[in-house]
Amino acid sequence: MSAAPSPTPLTPPPLATLRTVLALSRAEHHRFAIAAGALFLGAIFLYLVPLVPQAIFDVVIGDESKASTISQRVVAFLGGAATVRESLWRPALLMGALAVLAALAVHVKTRIAMGAAERIARQTRDRMYDRVQRLPVSTLDRIPSGDLIQRCTSDIETTRNFFAGQAPEIIRAVLMLVIPLPIMAMLDWRMAIASIVCVPVMLIYTAVNFRRMGPYFGVKETTEASMTANVTENLTGIRTVRAFGRAEFEMRRFEVTSGAYRDADAKLFRLFASFWSTSDLLCFAQQVIVVGLGAWFLSNGSLELGAYFYFLTVVSMFIWPVRMLGRMVVESGKALAAVARLDEILKEQEERDLDANTLRSALVGESTQKSSHGMHIVFDRVSFAYSGGPRVLDDISFVLPAGKTLALIGPSGAGKSTIVQLLLRFYEPNSGSITVDGIPLAQIARATIRSQSGVVLQQPFLYSKQLRENLLAGVRVASAHDGALESATATACIHETILGFPEGYETVVGEKGLTLSGGQRQRVAIARALVQAPRLLVLDDALSAVDMHTETAILASLRARQHFPTRILVAHRLSAVVDADLILVIVDGRIAQRGTHATLTKEPGLYQTLWEIQTEVADPDAIEEEVSA
Repeated sequence: MSAAPSPTPLTPPPLATLRTVLALSRAEHHRFAIAAGALFLGAIFLYLVPLVPQAIFDVVIGDESKASTISQRVVAFLGGAATVRESLWRPALLMGALAVLAALAVHVKTRIAMGAAERIARQTRDRMYDRVQRLPVSTLDRIPSGDLIQRCTSDIETTRNFFAGQAPEIIRAVLMLVIPLPIMAMLDWRMAIASIVCVPVMLIYTAVNFRRMGPYFGVKETTEASMTANVTENLTGIRTVRAFGRAEFEMRRFEVTSGAYRDADAKLFRLFASFWSTSDLLCFAQQVIVVGLGAWFLSNGSLELGAYFYFLTVVSMFIWPVRMLGRMVVESGKALAAVARLDEILKEQEERDLDANTLRSALVGESTQKSSHGMHIVFDRVSFAYSGGPRVLDDISFVLPAGKTLALIGPSGAGKSTIVQLLLRFYEPNSGSITVDGIPLAQIARATIRSQSGVVLQQPFLYSKQLRENLLAGVRVASAHDGALESATATACIHETILGFPEGYETVVGEKGLTLSGGQRQRVAIARALVQAPRLLVLDDALSAVDMHTETAILASLRARQHFPTRILVAHRLSAVVDADLILVIVDGRIAQRGTHATLTKEPGLYQTLWEIQTEVADPDAIEEEVSA
């Protein structure tokens, strides 16, 4: 298997991404300010620790007249040179106290920063999940589910690590570099300059590598998302994969996405190898300069031993954090790439209803709650095409009175399910109009129309929960009494089947309901739609997995219900639609025929042909007898 082609480097995240970082952490800014303050105090305490022995060397052991002012003040704070000579425990105690204070400051910083990072991650996860729930179906159509999972998990974790570790470490490295500069200048300005001579070079080198590596972090995130999408899709369809013997093909397919991810990681590793080796060389060079120059000044008497000790100690304290600053800045490129991917979803437009129609939507909701009949639906010259594609529906017009049944017949891909999706406002028509109870559908809130519709798909989705929880999934009220639940399951011809399970309605079904047969899943889905007492019941080929006798019994039970909703039946088996009040035959997105079963069987066309083909397999008289039963 050949290696996957190297992905093209992505454009570095724009400055707008930094604004997104600030926006994500807005609620935690004050906590990060406290953490930064703790870091500042901790750094001060750390640099005061070596100042104590430095003062002892220069004032107590060395020539006090040559000692710096700061060294003399430290010794004076300890009680003077004579006192220190007699009580060496005093400087030791001061050094220990300063070290403890520094540790406490780090502890405070860690707790506050980690807590703030966790809250940011939690809020971002909640925002992302909420946004995904509200994205238009057209947006979900173009974003693979595995990619969304990657953004909601790995990208958020990368962002959390940035706030918890990388951002505080960047601040710490800056403070560790800036804070000792005044002290070093007071001790010896020549050594102070020599101690930071390599720092600008390291910072410039870091900036250059940040620009080089930034795009490849984006490539890595993208390839990882593709790999995750590959795995998700494979696990979702694992039974199909095995049924068709495609395991080897899927393995080769995974090798491509896995190889692309490996190549992206390998490219970063090569860049990191170059970065670390060069930055290490600069760190060692900086220390060599301090050691060599300080020894020369010490040998000619222009530098005190204590000051030399302080510079050696301090350079070791800040040069490696500066080196880590480079690492944190470079690796923050990964966080910025993750934030940019999160921002793409957070900026996606949600499904929104017009604010001006809120009152009308509310009135629709109030009136329909009091109404026991179905919806009155009108399609007037509706046309629709998916984004960038050909027309799926072309000039569709029909009137469906409340409480009546519409059947949609036609070949696969003719546009039958699209009519249902337009009615549920998953998509908006390109032209024409749809009205419900005389109100334009565009002026009815999506939540309103969907809450009053019960939809059953050919392959219904069931949660891996108890059957009772699945049946009540569409109920907007907090609870539903057992009578309504059993009435719905009886209508769907699944009540007796459920009672036959060892745990009855408390039976837990497997993931997506795969522990049930196809017919059982469809009947549970029909019962779930009926429990919520919808004004519109949509059965999108939802009886395809049940036998003809069960199909007839379900349709008869639906007709016998007290509150008869408007029904839309999408079917391929004509026995399911013979009692429909209106049958539309859809071909290539247009209405080829319309009428009732009685008129269409006498009219030459697709419906008559399908009826003849299907009745050749089964006894027509038996079909008519079962339908009329």
